Amino acid sequence: MAAHGELGARYDSAIAEGLIERIGEEIDKRVEERLRRQPTPGQPSSARPAPGQLTPPLTPPQPTTIRRNGGVTGMILGLGSMGIGIGATAVVVIHDPASVAQVLLILLIWAAIAVVNVAHSRRQ
Repeated sequence: MAAHGELGARYDSAIAEGLIERIGEEIDKRVEERLRRQPTPGQPSSARPAPGQLTPPLTPPQPTTIRRNGGVTGMILGLGSMGIGIGATAVVVIHDPASVAQVLLILLIWAAIAVVNVAHSRRQ
């Protein structure tokens, strides 16, 4: 913001490109550091037991379970969406329901409600 105030709007793209470059370099540094900390397959890890010591038995990973909360939030979202959709539709058509713009607005309202409901159902 200070650079914009000093240099003006002509240098906005140059400032943005410099910022993106610095962020990219920082991300690269962090990724390289994480990769350096991870042991490679041929590299001995510090968790290996000493010679002659028994290794603990490997336990299989626990299966992940999908938690559903009984559909209560889905029911609330669905009923709330219907109420909001009906109310919004009533507000739009209260004057002249034959207008093409109003019909398009109603379709947009219900499409947005559908997108929200589908996104919610896929998230669970």
